[in-house]
Amino acid sequence: MAIARLRRYSGPAFLSYGFRPFFFLGSLYAALSILLWLPIYAGELEAHSVFVPIDWHIHEMLFGYLPAIVTGFLLTAIPNWTGRLPVQGLPLLALVVLWLAGRAAVFFSADIGWQAAAVIDGSFLFAVAAAAAREIIAGRNWRNLKVLLPLVVMACANGAFHIEAHVQGTSDISRRLGMSAAILLISLIGGRIIPSFTRNWLVRENPGRLPTPFDRFDIASLTISAIALGAWTFAPDNDISGLLLGAAASQAWRLARWAGDRTLRDPLVLILHLAYAFVPVGLWLISASIFLPAMVPVAAGLHALGAGAVGSMTIAVMARATLGHTGRQLRAGPQAIVVFAAILIAALLRILAVFIPYEGIVHAAGAAWILAYAGFLLTYGMALTTQKAR
Repeated sequence: MAIARLRRYSGPAFLSYGFRPFFFLGSLYAALSILLWLPIYAGELEAHSVFVPIDWHIHEMLFGYLPAIVTGFLLTAIPNWTGRLPVQGLPLLALVVLWLAGRAAVFFSADIGWQAAAVIDGSFLFAVAAAAAREIIAGRNWRNLKVLLPLVVMACANGAFHIEAHVQGTSDISRRLGMSAAILLISLIGGRIIPSFTRNWLVRENPGRLPTPFDRFDIASLTISAIALGAWTFAPDNDISGLLLGAAASQAWRLARWAGDRTLRDPLVLILHLAYAFVPVGLWLISASIFLPAMVPVAAGLHALGAGAVGSMTIAVMARATLGHTGRQLRAGPQAIVVFAAILIAALLRILAVFIPYEGIVHAAGAAWILAYAGFLLTYGMALTTQKAR
């Protein structure tokens, strides 16, 4: 439902809706951070961060890029959930500046000190959670308060990341907690939007079998996944592979119930299903790394969840939300198909690079990732920065 008073907004289009600045800047940062990471990974560039290089990379993907996209999604979805006006103008600009300050603080944390970097960086997610909670509560939209739980867990994991890196020299529990929160957020939101968008398209374009509505199985799958990820977070070397295997199986079956095989003619819907497939794949690979550590490195599962589930799902959601909220036709053109293909190739190559430790594969994965996000900006940048949202 369109927000009536939004039409009277007279400020810059870029600040008219939350998805605009956060999708644009988040995508730009996703490309630039990997562009920086490749020479850092090769030892050719040194960051001014107190984090060791691998921690900087993990942190900026989990607590830099992802929160920007989640914020853009929530600030766009919540007005539709509650009927309240969207955050725009100066309040939105304040959140954008706070996110940018966090990225600078982390990169230059060796110059400003880890405590200052932790406070500046950590304040963003808590500010977003507070703003979202205020709107949901004011709109009496109680059922959507559950979306804030993974967000708060992610905020706490971010704070723990800074502390762990300072005390131990590298992150440990906090990186797994952040990843777990990210996957649960994808499971929760994906389980809501993927069947809905699939149903809408099938009813209109391909009548027949429809996605199974959310039911007790979905609740059981989310519960199993939360328990399994929680166990893995705090006891990664324990024999919890059975729990993770159960979570992977339930997530795979959950995806199969959404009739994704009937959406091959619409890349905009199909990419959502392909992106979500990385969730059970990643959980299975982590389980295999516990049971068969000599054969399956844990990094394979982490990159399936990170580069795969997080990377491809966020691009899929950004593409659809940008088209839908700027009044454009919900259709993926040739450029969008290249973007979707590039992010899937990036994820697959990064998983492959774990098993075949050839530096060229890592660089190819990075190049595909950069192509995906640069392509997203070229394809949707004009829509994000000019036309006012409907």
